Amino acid sequence: MVNLSGAAGADVGTLAEQLVAAGYNPIVTPVAATADRVHLTGAAMSPKLVEPGDLFVAVTGARAHGADFIQEVIDRGAAAVLTDPAGVVKVREAAGYRLPVIEVAGVRDAAGPAAAAIYGTTATSDPALFGVTGTNGKTTTTYFLRSLLRAVLTPQGRETGLIGTIEIAAGQERIASEMTTPEAVALHKLMHSFRGKNVAAAAMEVSSHAISYQRISGLYYDVAGFTNLTQDHLDLHGTMEDYFAAKADLFRRARTRTSVITVDDAAGHQMAAEATGHVVTLSTNGQPAQAHWEVSEVEPAGLGSAFTLANRHTGERIRTSTALPGAFNVSNAALAAVMVLEAAASSERTQAFHRQDVVEALQTAQPFHIQVPGRMQVIAEQPAAIVDFAHNPDAMIRALEAVRRPTGRLILVIGAAGERDATKRPTMGAIAVRMADHVIISDDDPHGEDPAEIRAGLLNGARDAIATGGLSTTLEEISPRADAIAAAVAAAEPEDTILLAGRGHEVHQDVAGTRVEIDDREELARTLKAKGFATLDGGA
Repeated sequence: MVNLSGAAGADVGTLAEQLVAAGYNPIVTPVAATADRVHLTGAAMSPKLVEPGDLFVAVTGARAHGADFIQEVIDRGAAAVLTDPAGVVKVREAAGYRLPVIEVAGVRDAAGPAAAAIYGTTATSDPALFGVTGTNGKTTTTYFLRSLLRAVLTPQGRETGLIGTIEIAAGQERIASEMTTPEAVALHKLMHSFRGKNVAAAAMEVSSHAISYQRISGLYYDVAGFTNLTQDHLDLHGTMEDYFAAKADLFRRARTRTSVITVDDAAGHQMAAEATGHVVTLSTNGQPAQAHWEVSEVEPAGLGSAFTLANRHTGERIRTSTALPGAFNVSNAALAAVMVLEAAASSERTQAFHRQDVVEALQTAQPFHIQVPGRMQVIAEQPAAIVDFAHNPDAMIRALEAVRRPTGRLILVIGAAGERDATKRPTMGAIAVRMADHVIISDDDPHGEDPAEIRAGLLNGARDAIATGGLSTTLEEISPRADAIAAAVAAAEPEDTILLAGRGHEVHQDVAGTRVEIDDREELARTLKAKGFATLDGGA
C-alpha cells in the first residue's frame, strides 16, 4: 500500500495567513495567540480518517454536515476545524471553545489550499502533475503517460505515480481507488507521500465531478490534457454547456501551466480557444486543423497501430506505436506523448525531463504497448473476446468500430448504470443494434433503480432502430449479467468477436445496495474455457 502518513505541518495562524493571501477571508476563533500556535500535522475530511494533530475539514454532505461529528473527531485527536458558518454553530454548540475553528464561506474550495499549506504542496514541488480530462480515454491516457514517464525517469533513479479510476500507485506500491479523483485533502496528503517515495511525476485522471466539487483545489498541473467531450454525466451537470464549463476550468492559467488540447471536434476547438496560459493543440483524426502537433501515417501493427507525430511548426517527426486496438487509442497515445514532450520543453522541469530521452523512449521503448485493465482488454483471440469500459454513446461507437473484423459476427453485451443520465440509454441501444450483429442487453450497476426499467430504456432504442432501419440484428434481454456472458460465448464461433462493454475493470455490481461479485474479465475467461476456447495467459 501507498504510505499516506506524515506531513510538513503548519500552525493555525500561519494557515490563516495563507488563506487570507489566497482570498478566502478566514475568521479564526478563539482570537488568541495560543490558538494561532496550535500545530497541525495533517488534514482529513472524513471523521473516520482523522488522526492526532489533524485539521478536520467539516463540509456539508448529502446526508449530514461534517460538524455533526465534532465529538468523534475531537476524541480522535483533531487539533482544529476548518468549516463554514453553519459548521461553526454546530461545533460551538457541541464543543464550546475546546479547539480553534477557522471559518470560511467556501469550505470545499478552501480545503485544498489549506491542505496544501499543511502538506507543502506548491506549484513547483514534486511530483510534476500530468492531469487528463475528457469524457472518454482518461484512464488509458494516464496509463500511457505513466509508462512513458517511467521510461524517461527510471534511468534517473526516480519513481512515477498514478491517480485514477482503477488504482493509486507510487512506484510499485498500489492501493485501490474509490473514486476517479480523491478529495482535495487526500490528494495533498498523497502529494506529500509521493515526495517521500521519490516520485518525480504523476499522471492523474481529472473528472468533471472532481473539478465541480473542488477536489483538485490547491493543486497545480505542469501539463493538463483534453481527450474529447461527448454526452455523459448530465445527471450532475444538467446541460452539455455546463459539462463543458466544468472541464474548461482545468485549463486556466492559475491551475495549469501547459494545456494540450485534442482538436478533433468542435468541443476541442472551443476548449483550445477558451484555455488560458500556454496552449498546445493536437489533431489525431487526419482532418486539417492547423494544430501544433498532428498524427499521420497510421498503419496497422498487430492488434494496434504505428503512427507518426509531426510538429507543424518545427517539422519534427517522431515514429511510435500502440498495441491497443482502435483509432481512439492512437489518439490517447498521441496525447500522452505530446504532454510529456511539452513538459520536457519547460525550463522548470529540465532536470527531470530531458527531451531527447522522451523522443528516444517514444521511438524505441514501446511505452504504449502496456495492458490497461478493462480498457480494450483482450481475453481471447479465437473467438476474439474483449472487455471494455465503454458506457456512453461515443465510447460505444469507438469500441465497436475498433473491434469489428472483416469476417465473423460481432456479439455485444451491454447494460447501463442506474441513477445516472437516463437519456443516453435509448441512444446506446440503437447504436448497439446498428453496429453489432447480436446484441444482449443485460445489467450494469443498477444501484437503487429497477434493473428491468434500465434495460427497457436500452431495449426501446434498440427495437426502434431495428424497426425503422430494417435491421436483422439478433436482440436478446438476459439477466443476470453472468447469464448474458454465458449466452454470448455459447453463440460464438471461432471467427466471431465478443465485446463486453460498460464495466471494464469493475469487480462487483451494486444492486439495491447489495454487492454482487462479478468481474467481466474472469467470467468471460471462465466461460470461454468451459466451452473449450483458449484464453490469453491462461485466463483474464
